[in-house]
Amino acid sequence: MVKKERFQRAPLVLAMATASSLAAGAFAQDAELIETGTEAAPQLSAPQIEEVMVQGRLRDSAEMLISERLDDEVVTDVLGSEMIGRVGDSTVAAALRRVSGLSLVNDKFVYVRGLGERYSSTTLNGATVPSPDLTRNVIPLDIFPTSVVDSLAVQKSYSADQPATFGGGNVDIRTKSIPEDLTFAIEVGTGMNTETDGDVLSYRGGDDDAFGTDDGTRGMAGELDWYLERFQGRLGVQDIRKTLEREGVQFASAQEANEAAQALNREIATYLNRDIAIEEDSSNPDSDIKGSVGNRFYFGDNWELGFLAGASHKSKWREEQRLKRSYGFPEERIDTQDKSTYSVDLSGNLNLGLRYAGEHEITTSSLYLRNTDDETAVRDYFNENRQVSDGRGFREYSIKYEERDLFVNQAKGSHSIGMATKEMVPGGVLNWVPEEAVLDWHYSESMAATDIPNEVNVNADTTTDATGEVLASAVSVGVNGAGFRFTKLEDEVKNYGWQLTLPLEFSASTLELAGGFARTEKGRTYEQAEFRLGALSVGEPGVLQGGLDEVFSDGNITDPDNNFVFDRAGANNQSYIAATLTDAAFGKFDWTLNETLRVSAGARWEDYSQVALDWNPYGFTIEDPQITMDREELENAVFSEDAVYPSLSLTYMGSLWAETFQLRFGASKTAVRPDLREITDAIYIDPITDEQIKGNPNARPSEISNYDIRAEWFFDNGDNLTLSAYYKDIVDPIEFFELGSSDTNVAREIINAESGEITGFEIEGLKTMGFLGETMDSFFVQGNITLQESELVAGVEADAPTNPFREMTGASDYVVNMMLGFDSPDGNHAATLGYNVFGERLYLAGRNGAPDAFEQPFHSLDLTYSWYPTEQMTLKAKLQNLLDESVEIERSSVIVYEEQPGSSFSLSAQYQF
Repeated sequence: MVKKERFQRAPLVLAMATASSLAAGAFAQDAELIETGTEAAPQLSAPQIEEVMVQGRLRDSAEMLISERLDDEVVTDVLGSEMIGRVGDSTVAAALRRVSGLSLVNDKFVYVRGLGERYSSTTLNGATVPSPDLTRNVIPLDIFPTSVVDSLAVQKSYSADQPATFGGGNVDIRTKSIPEDLTFAIEVGTGMNTETDGDVLSYRGGDDDAFGTDDGTRGMAGELDWYLERFQGRLGVQDIRKTLEREGVQFASAQEANEAAQALNREIATYLNRDIAIEEDSSNPDSDIKGSVGNRFYFGDNWELGFLAGASHKSKWREEQRLKRSYGFPEERIDTQDKSTYSVDLSGNLNLGLRYAGEHEITTSSLYLRNTDDETAVRDYFNENRQVSDGRGFREYSIKYEERDLFVNQAKGSHSIGMATKEMVPGGVLNWVPEEAVLDWHYSESMAATDIPNEVNVNADTTTDATGEVLASAVSVGVNGAGFRFTKLEDEVKNYGWQLTLPLEFSASTLELAGGFARTEKGRTYEQAEFRLGALSVGEPGVLQGGLDEVFSDGNITDPDNNFVFDRAGANNQSYIAATLTDAAFGKFDWTLNETLRVSAGARWEDYSQVALDWNPYGFTIEDPQITMDREELENAVFSEDAVYPSLSLTYMGSLWAETFQLRFGASKTAVRPDLREITDAIYIDPITDEQIKGNPNARPSEISNYDIRAEWFFDNGDNLTLSAYYKDIVDPIEFFELGSSDTNVAREIINAESGEITGFEIEGLKTMGFLGETMDSFFVQGNITLQESELVAGVEADAPTNPFREMTGASDYVVNMMLGFDSPDGNHAATLGYNVFGERLYLAGRNGAPDAFEQPFHSLDLTYSWYPTEQMTLKAKLQNLLDESVEIERSSVIVYEEQPGSSFSLSAQYQF
């Protein structure tokens, strides 16, 4: 194939690096084998070399991963499973911190080259998959365990075979493939976190919590759902009375009617799950178990059939202490929260593959992921209504059980018409087909679901001392004493397409032509029902004190002396339905002259349609429909466009100052579109930031012009160096701007700014330490540094921004990822010391003169040690956040947000053959 011939120097570099890295002990063993005779040496020395590679020297792995990108036509960085496992990252999100120009936000989302998560796309084995995030189209990458990952490819420059929604880059998660022969692995582990001291906040849940799913304890009762339908979503006392009268129920007086409606109103409230007493419980250490098995079977000379199956279960407790301050009144208006989270992660995967004569291959991949967080929190806060010096404050009890599931079924194939295939068809019918032509196709169906049953928030009033310490508390009087929210999200994606590739060879050059088609269909439904329950008055003040299950007990709610009221809360635009449809066709060519100059260019046409509508599941009449019938609103809910997105890549290949040298240049135009929720006019709560977000039906896609240049040197001793520069010019960037609100709440709105620019420089490399002496030959340093500048012009649509010219949200001036690695000469020990830090980055842009808020640098230092006592056994220890750094946000020189994640420690043992 053309691509195998294109970079003949790369295997030479790897071979020389691998040979030079083997320790003296290995050479001595080979020498002894050679002395025993020429016939015995090949039989014994080959397994010795294989043993070193199976155990996986970390330095060799790092060299191979960087060298992989030599064959890519565009700028791409790759992380392999060996590197990920050896540095101890357990999720895809954490692993991607190792890539130059990438930083991690909220432990879920990756910022590529200074652009927020909306500018970074994610694919699974090249296919688009849905997101279980409630308010974002982007996928939270913490749901993917690294145990299912074979490699991560981060494409930083655009090519026409990729979707045009390309901003900072695309992350392709490539799952593990079918092994060449029988393999079996099982791993068990445990761990702890310094902030989790054994006593955690908890409540009585369900019997299936250990498996990350609710057994129905928290879900909406069937009786409550029946009453919602009967009363058409209106559960207030007067609404119930009107319905009863409409149904023909006779009352002797208006007072009797009100009393009957009130009694029924309170009875309906008792169908809520109110077993919500928050109490201290003891936590267990982290547990982690995973296993896999696979094999490949051979039938005759041409047929191969294989499979790979795996599963994992992980659970952990985490405690979190969070502190917020008002930048104007840091001593008087403070907000503290103690939160405990029990997390469960489940995964299961099954891959099947069929291959014929190396000319036809069909594989299927099925993947199931579950990520569940069960949160219990107590929050004490003061604001402009009650300050610390007043001796009175507010308290909020909260319970939130969030289950996120992802189901993916994929099939893909690769076909060429070679000699074996032509011989199968009589009459030479297929003789005209070039053997080099390859047809690739893929089909993917996937669904993401999020279920939050009975999210509870209870408001209380507190009496405090002069320092703000709570002396006593009682549930607040009023209709908003407690809120009960039920949320369901389903996001389905169907993605399929094909690509035809034809390589051509000439005397001094090679040419590869490719073209194809892709279609992506996506549908999303978001349903939210919210209820409020509170007492307007009580017979005895003590009713509002004690455990929450006692305050909201059946007896208290139905007691005539306590004036409890129950109703559905919120507007009718909390739920929505949305869909997108994208048809795309592309063509490109890849031309190489004398293995020195390479030109790749192409264009992609996309026809994109999008619709998002507010949905009222409890609309039962023409006057109150589930979906608006207003023509203008319907027209505004639809957006469509078609455009062509070109790409160009130039590569020079030579030996400037190194055995292998490459110089790349890339240019392209792409677009980033607003998320589905963002083009509705609803105000919703962001589950990540807990801030109010106002959508914007007029939000437009951003157009991006991308330019980058990269120089790569691969030296004969395995060292390498890469220098990159990039520039992005963005028209109508989609940004969050602060929205006018009270001091109590922080709100943002979606706005198209006028323009944005990002200019950056990256340096990365690997250096063996043998030049410092023979003792240091087992050490190497690998890392990358990114320096960048960004500027955003707010424009006329922004509401009174403090700084009309500012940096882009989430863009750091610098990002540093460094790693010191060690591989023992005998291959039995390996260790890495990893350091990551990002520069100060904008968190929230102020308005009307209010200062901007900046997230402060977080210095992460992690240590991983691996011991290989036998060929099959691996023992691993991981220590993370050794510096015990805090997450901090600063505004006007005041730390307005502070969170202590603590240091984590874990041990694991793996058996594999």
